[in-house]
Amino acid sequence: MAEASDFKVPGYLRSAHLQTILNAQGPRQWRARRILRRLESRALELVAEDGTRLLAELDHGVDSERSALVVLLHGWEGSSRSSYLITTTARLLSQGFDVLRVNLRDHGDSHHLNRELFNSTRSPEVASALQGFVDEHDYHHLFLVGFSLGGSFVLRMAADAGAELGVSGCVAVCPPVDPAHAMDALNEGFFVYEKHFFRRWHESLRRKLDCFPELDYADDLARARSLDDLNRLFIPAHTIYGHVEDYFAAYALVGERLSTLSSPTYLIAARDDPIIPVADLERITPSEHLHIEISQHGGHCGFIEDLAANSWVEGRILQILQQQL
Repeated sequence: MAEASDFKVPGYLRSAHLQTILNAQGPRQWRARRILRRLESRALELVAEDGTRLLAELDHGVDSERSALVVLLHGWEGSSRSSYLITTTARLLSQGFDVLRVNLRDHGDSHHLNRELFNSTRSPEVASALQGFVDEHDYHHLFLVGFSLGGSFVLRMAADAGAELGVSGCVAVCPPVDPAHAMDALNEGFFVYEKHFFRRWHESLRRKLDCFPELDYADDLARARSLDDLNRLFIPAHTIYGHVEDYFAAYALVGERLSTLSSPTYLIAARDDPIIPVADLERITPSEHLHIEISQHGGHCGFIEDLAANSWVEGRILQILQQQL
């Protein structure tokens, strides 16, 4: 089912933690900042059928006659301006693709737009909001590309609404396959990752409360000291799931979850990913449309190939999309 990727990492970059950190920090972050200053992005507000509002940014490709749009989704507590999204955007724009970077609910500067809190099962609202955009534009090709949790979102969107949206292809980089195991990896692995996501989620929840004081969860937020605390306090109170385990299961990709894919779909993963256990990929029921590529190295969404923090996965995404035109 899975194929070996052709990513080859220099020996001095083989550390999974270095790969993961360089995905968003250091040279890649500096390059992204320079790119962002040059972009002439159009800010948009996408509206789903149920009234959910999502912020997005649209950029047009260079000398493009492709009529092809790539929708990019960031990871958990990232945004449309995350370093890896910006450098990937620049690569795609240079090859003539239009790029729509979408913020998930309560990501970026969007906490004020919707009263209910973000949770990872909300892929239908993203698909619905995107449908409204697609209906108003005349693209011949629509591609979905996501990183980490954004990868999970695009896979579920492609499986559930790919035909309606007219998806030509999909790429997911290091998506959580079994979220419960991903949370275990955060809790049991290098402590920096758990602290990072706790800090970012805690800050996001605080910002949400500033926008909607009537949610009245300040005491719960003050008591939380870990991701497990936040999961235990907020999932039963602010989702339809009474237990954390049920919530994680609701957006897992195992079993037949992706059996309804109808267009070429690629899942790219790394065996040394310190956050997403690669063994979970074996629990996905094979599909004729799903292609899984696994590299020995790459960390979490990194695949960094030099000291300038250029990422091999950007070129691989471009290659996959060009094959579908």
